[in-house]
Amino acid sequence: MNTTLSPELTASDRCDRCGAQAYVRARLGDGLELHFCAHHGREHLNKLRGLDDIDILDETHHLHAQEASVI
Repeated sequence: MNTTLSPELTASDRCDRCGAQAYVRARLGDGLELHFCAHHGREHLNKLRGLDDIDILDETHHLHAQEASVI
């Protein structure tokens, strides 16, 4: 079964730990995806980066852009 995976995270993507909006996606070699909010992403990213065959999408920079537009 082939599925097309979104290259970006959307507002409907939620953190697997707390349910907040996800800004980090870790796609493991076996196809499993983990989604994290910025907080849980910071907590787990270093451990995940040490794994073989992993693709990490980190969009936490969008949070800083949102903060700058509010100020």
